[in-house]
Amino acid sequence: MIKRIRKRDGLTEKLDPEKIAAAIADDLLLSSNAATVLKKRYLSRDERGLVIETPGEMFERVAAHVSQAEIKHGGNGKIFRRKFLKMMRGLEFLPNSPTLMNAGLPLGQLSACFVLPVEDSLSAIFEALKSMAFIHQSGGGTGFSFSRLRPKNDVVRATGGVASGPVSFMRIFDTATDVIKQGGRRRGANMATLRIDHPDILEFIQAKEKPGFLENFNISVAATDEFMRAARQGGEIELINPRNGAVAGLINAQETMSHIANCAWRGGDPGMIFIDRINAAHPLPGLIESTNPCGEQPLLLQSRKIGLGVMGFAEMLILMNISYNSQEAVHLAEEIMKFITQAARAQSAELGEERGSFPLFEGSRLKSWSAMRNATVTTIAPTGTISIIAGTSSGIEPLFALAFVRRVLEGARLLEVSPLFEKAAEACGIYTPELKAELARKGSAANMAGLPQDLKDLFVTALDIPPEQHVRIQAAFQKYTDNAVSKTVNLPESATVDDVLRVFNLAYDLGCKGVTVFRYGCRCQVLYLGNGETEAGCKYCG
Repeated sequence: MIKRIRKRDGLTEKLDPEKIAAAIADDLLLSSNAATVLKKRYLSRDERGLVIETPGEMFERVAAHVSQAEIKHGGNGKIFRRKFLKMMRGLEFLPNSPTLMNAGLPLGQLSACFVLPVEDSLSAIFEALKSMAFIHQSGGGTGFSFSRLRPKNDVVRATGGVASGPVSFMRIFDTATDVIKQGGRRRGANMATLRIDHPDILEFIQAKEKPGFLENFNISVAATDEFMRAARQGGEIELINPRNGAVAGLINAQETMSHIANCAWRGGDPGMIFIDRINAAHPLPGLIESTNPCGEQPLLLQSRKIGLGVMGFAEMLILMNISYNSQEAVHLAEEIMKFITQAARAQSAELGEERGSFPLFEGSRLKSWSAMRNATVTTIAPTGTISIIAGTSSGIEPLFALAFVRRVLEGARLLEVSPLFEKAAEACGIYTPELKAELARKGSAANMAGLPQDLKDLFVTALDIPPEQHVRIQAAFQKYTDNAVSKTVNLPESATVDDVLRVFNLAYDLGCKGVTVFRYGCRCQVLYLGNGETEAGCKYCG
């Protein structure tokens, strides 16, 4: 226990870093990488910035706070506290990062995902900026649609001047995010969307082409069904000035789709969200315009949405001896999410009977049920950092590599090697120091000599998997997910713009609500193959 270490050694100003790391790792037998992330981002600190709790104590803090809701509704808080604590300590379930950071502490902000309206006035824009600042400070992420802002060079009657356009205001949000950096615990994250029929759409599509520009934003084009049809059949779509609804011009849909694909090929942005599909599937009245930073959570007011999801899908497949690159994996993805959503929906209905439905229930498509506590119950989130704590693969992603370097806060580099591969290779009697060294250099087993083919097939990694299979897995989970699915379609460095276009079209055809591609090495990234010493570095930061 960290408190005991401090008392025993009489440390008043500073704790021994090695003893802190040992206490953190030993508390729940967590990995050293999990211990590093917990220490940097999650564990409570005193007024001097010193860590004052272990992971076990963090879980106790969270369980005690969350279980207070049961007491509020007349339930037995002690029973649910014990149940919740047992699930977290056993790494069977982990809540989102803000809950781990803030539960039971003065800030008390437990939500991860926010979408803020940005209306077409200076005061409204800066109100949204203010709200973003407080949300980032508390560990949340924010999404914005800038589609309501008048285009660049449009008239501003109040001053007699001209408007600077959505992209210019995005820079202000980006700079504020960079300054706040969420208290140094979790870097701020934003999503910006712009409708495909906004007059400034071409500027928006290429907004992140300049290195270092809008680094705190993911950007996505809100593509309509009309645009997707026109992009395939050939034709133009009208650009609409949001200030007055007037037609401001025309763009060639096919050329614009190619422009999106080119920019995504070069730098990973923009992604695409299929906005009409999102609204058609949404059970509530009102127009959804944007999502949270990773695209999986479209949001409106008064719906009491929750988003149960999964992590460790790739490692589960390995333990079941199923290749991620197989039809069996696609089928299993559907079955898993169908079960989770059905069970969660039934529980939400029961809670609705007991404690009341969400405020907009009567006007929703869910009113065929007698009651419903939550408008939505499932979401596939990326689980980037909490999967490190759990010691498993993130979200529904395949193993990025069998050995890779992960960049985390403050520039730390964590080398991760798949323990499942180590175990399998040892069982085959082929795990030698030479094999381990080669694995650390390459990250993938695909081209390693001396490995059985069945081992290569089972331990397929993100860049070994055809882009189409990435999309099929995403679509399989989306079929039974209320909200949306966060999934990256990883492309090798050799991929072409046409490969990106095929991904966009396949994702639309298979029913996805959005799609994001990332070509390896195209810009700064969080994960690098192998030990990072022999692979080409980031073109921006080396």
